[in-house]
Amino acid sequence: MAEQRFIIEMGMGNDLHGQDYTKAAARAIEDAIRHSSIPMFEALGMDHAQMRVQVTVGVQAPDQVDCAALTAGLPRGRVEVRAVHGGLDVTNPDSGAVTVIASAAVEAFLDPAIMAARGARV
Repeated sequence: MAEQRFIIEMGMGNDLHGQDYTKAAARAIEDAIRHSSIPMFEALGMDHAQMRVQVTVGVQAPDQVDCAALTAGLPRGRVEVRAVHGGLDVTNPDSGAVTVIASAAVEAFLDPAIMAARGARV
């Protein structure tokens, strides 16, 4: 059976002065997971390594995002990060400075058979 998504969190982050797309994306990911807790792993005696974490970040310049650095910054699971076109670049009309705004979706997936074997109803 295919993996089943059991959580999705959304977040937003920005870089006000450096026009750093990776920094804005990291802040969006942090915003998405900041208030998350998944007690199911402890309750069922599961290893976090059984979870696949799929992160999608949207920025105006996806080729400027260091996905490997973002992957390394996530604490749990088998992580995949991809950058897509999205977010916003907002130019200050007075100075020409660009504020980078990123959006992120953090999804977690598990194999339902693993969950069922641990007593979870799927």
